[in-house]
Amino acid sequence: MKKQKGHLIRSVEPGSIADELGIHPGDRLISINGTVIEDVFDYRYLTDDEELTLLIYSAEEDDEYEADIEKDADEDLGIEFEAGLMDEYRHCSNKCIFCFIDQMPPGMRETLYFKDDDARLSFLQGNYVTLTNMSPKDVERICFYKLSPINVSIHTTNPELRCKMLHNRFAGDALKKLDTFCEAGIEINGQIVLCKGWNDGAELDRTLGDIEKYLPNLISLSVVPVGLTKFREGLCPLEPFGPEESAVVIDQIEKWQKYYYDKYGTRIVYASDEWYLKAGREIPSQDAYEGFPQMENGVGMVRTLLDDFDEALAADDSDRIMKGKFTFVTGKLIEPILRTLTERITEKYPETVTEVVGIRNDFFGNMITVAGLVTGQDILAQLKDRDLGDFIIMPSCMLRAGESVLLDDLTVEDLQKALQTKIRIVKSGGSALIDVLCDDYTGSFEREVPYEQTDSGDRRQT
Repeated sequence: MKKQKGHLIRSVEPGSIADELGIHPGDRLISINGTVIEDVFDYRYLTDDEELTLLIYSAEEDDEYEADIEKDADEDLGIEFEAGLMDEYRHCSNKCIFCFIDQMPPGMRETLYFKDDDARLSFLQGNYVTLTNMSPKDVERICFYKLSPINVSIHTTNPELRCKMLHNRFAGDALKKLDTFCEAGIEINGQIVLCKGWNDGAELDRTLGDIEKYLPNLISLSVVPVGLTKFREGLCPLEPFGPEESAVVIDQIEKWQKYYYDKYGTRIVYASDEWYLKAGREIPSQDAYEGFPQMENGVGMVRTLLDDFDEALAADDSDRIMKGKFTFVTGKLIEPILRTLTERITEKYPETVTEVVGIRNDFFGNMITVAGLVTGQDILAQLKDRDLGDFIIMPSCMLRAGESVLLDDLTVEDLQKALQTKIRIVKSGGSALIDVLCDDYTGSFEREVPYEQTDSGDRRQT
């Protein structure tokens, strides 16, 4: 069967430019201003112009026609395509020793097993890419289109070690692309997934020193601990970081923060919240996060939670808060923090009794402690036969984006039916912990971070 030209249009926003032009779902976009569209990069770049000529294939007429448009430079056409990238997703070519997807049990949703390493998703969804399957043409297009910032999984600046950790003989040379991006003025966010005995210790110091050459284009770098499940048979043996080891990592990072801040006025490198929670260390102040550039990597989420909660609780009045008993469910990592906050709610409103249940992750293994990887079956097993009160409160990070589905495909409705208790969904943020206890609260299944995250695969949502 002959492949059709152009990109299939899934939907057209009512009242949009495309709608007014008579473009319909099922039609195909072939070119803009005479340029054939390769992927979403081309589309976004070309539609920034104020005057456009679209070549459209009409499914109804079975013919091509041109549509001329005059619009504001930043005005959207209102077209959604069948393929979000307007191209196939690029599969990861690495075999990283820390890959979370390799540690997944069989029998889960097929999309959870797909490993992408696609630079286009770095700009569209904030995914981190290793640069190993990025062609010279890809690099050229990023520089030409001035796409910035790009999120890069650096892991180590030691070329030989990077090849070993990614199981890719090109992984060391791939870092040279960072030099090209810097020369082109592209900004970079970096990530290090830290593995004990591999890229920690002296190797971490080497990396945190080497990144200086990427300044000022490197605008932030996060260091996150490797996520380890119980499904590691046949994989590279890795060990989790304990409290004392986590404290050592924090000290290392804070040493380099001081170096960069004293020299450049910015800390550049940030430890994820998980290190502080593991070590039992106090969470840094808001100023230490410099605008929270690595929030989606779990850097500074606890600080924003604490500050937001303090402000919201001080400003709240008792008329809004419901009386009764309510159960918060979360992951083991954030359980102590959340319990402290909910106890403060009860101190202010004695007739509002809260209980926090940190769900032990039996599905993936007890070393996984973040709320975003809690499954419905673990919630059911650990909440059954408990007095759950008036309703359960569940964080939106446990759900698939825009849906009421958990990782193991159980739904919120399934849990409500099995536990015979209503469930309210709460977004991240301290004020939300108070709002969810009010009569007029309306929950949302919207996630603040992507549901399927690539590279390490470990969603850093606490």
